[in-house]
Amino acid sequence: MASKGDLTKARLAESMLELIQTSGYSGTGVNAVIDHAGAPKGSFYFHFPDGKEGLGVAAVDLAAAQFQSLIAEAASSSGSAAGAARLAIEALATIVGESDFRLGCPVSVVTLEMGAESERLRQACATAFESWIAPTAALLETGGLENPEARSLATVIVSMIEGAVIVSRAMQDTQPLLAAADVVADLIDQRIGAAGATR
Repeated sequence: MASKGDLTKARLAESMLELIQTSGYSGTGVNAVIDHAGAPKGSFYFHFPDGKEGLGVAAVDLAAAQFQSLIAEAASSSGSAAGAARLAIEALATIVGESDFRLGCPVSVVTLEMGAESERLRQACATAFESWIAPTAALLETGGLENPEARSLATVIVSMIEGAVIVSRAMQDTQPLLAAADVVADLIDQRIGAAGATR
């Protein structure tokens, strides 16, 4: 069972994550996070003695874990790599749409804003993207692709999803994400089919 302190730390990270998505990293102040989380100011400095940067890393880590769960759930609900990718992207489209296009990918936000300013945040973002690429590659390998090709395709898929989230938010329309779901599923089927034909 989580302690009261652990719950407060998690609540602060969740608030930072939500505020990054709506206000950006630079536009999110520590006081706004504390107010949003309903946490005592002293508890923030206790859990994050390195300040906003440490909280930003925690928020990026949380976002990484959430999308990893989305990938795992899609994989367990589908009988194919293409089907799993489609499910994951469609679920993401639902999240983006239901938030009235206020929520997207905080990892891309932090990367764009802080990647050149903070090596610690840049590394956290790189680790987050890797945590999505690796299970996607593993899913593609299960489908029949060899490791180098699976890894390459997984990187393209994650990159395409990131771009589609940004375009969907700009247009306030989930169509770019749904189009990405179709293209990604078709691409996976083609690559796996071609790999099977050469064996």
